[in-house]
Amino acid sequence: MVTFIIGRVMPIDPVLKVVGERATQAQYDAAYQAMGLDLPLWEQFLRYMGEVLRGDFGRSISTGHAVIDDLRRVFPATLELAMLGTLIGVFVGVPLGVIAAARRGGWVDQVARVVALVGYSMPIFWLGLMGLLLFYGILGWIGGPGRQGIIFDGMVPVTTGMILVDSLLAGDWGAFTDAFSHIILPASLLGYFSLAYISRMTRSFMLEQLSSEYVTTARVKGLSERRVVWGHAFRNILVPLVTVIALSFGSLLEGSVLTEIVFSWPGIGQYITKALLAGDMNAVLGGTVLIGTCFVALNLLSDILYRVLDPRAK
Repeated sequence: MVTFIIGRVMPIDPVLKVVGERATQAQYDAAYQAMGLDLPLWEQFLRYMGEVLRGDFGRSISTGHAVIDDLRRVFPATLELAMLGTLIGVFVGVPLGVIAAARRGGWVDQVARVVALVGYSMPIFWLGLMGLLLFYGILGWIGGPGRQGIIFDGMVPVTTGMILVDSLLAGDWGAFTDAFSHIILPASLLGYFSLAYISRMTRSFMLEQLSSEYVTTARVKGLSERRVVWGHAFRNILVPLVTVIALSFGSLLEGSVLTEIVFSWPGIGQYITKALLAGDMNAVLGGTVLIGTCFVALNLLSDILYRVLDPRAK
């Protein structure tokens, strides 16, 4: 609702985007009424919500396509990027946080804290530009901006919309290698941002558990430090850690705008940004609803996993 109201009070005329600046007053008025802009704001919002409940997000002024079709096209690209970034964040950040907590004050702990600090402090667009300059421009180790090279563009049949998955399903290893060379750098940057948050929270959760009485009791009984840390303390942080990972994944879905712009990644972040600059509020609202739905779904999934990981929640 807030996004809808902001879109209606912005000093951008969506009618001119449709009819053009050379349209007559009669043409302008007809388009104005056809778009429902002559109605009161509350009635416009209720009409829009009714259309959304029927699965109709309107038509994009920028692309000329139905917004729902545009979202089906661009969202898999962001989903693929965020999933790979989250996997990097989890598989690196969680062990790093656990080891840092188990060896508090040691060199691993110091390195983990510096890594987290740098991950929070460095602007991701600057890291992206430096990464492109070094690994693409100078070393030539990775593919450039975009999802694929020109040679493979459009050659892989679209099944899921995620190019790595689709190229595997098609058995096209050349396209898969090319797509991986393009996605690895932006995914690694998002993964670095994610692992900075995940490692920090994991370390905090583990420090709390390692100072508990049951851990002291386990050590007194003679259990190995590895079993105490991973078999007892780590199991007890799984519930809050699930929430951290889910929120991190959601933040990558909505927060990869700068990354997508730097790497010319045709995802939902770039789609919404271009739509906003063009005053295309149907596209902005459609993207807002989709991202909001993802956050709700991720929180619901976290609640379901609570019951699986913690029998007390039943």
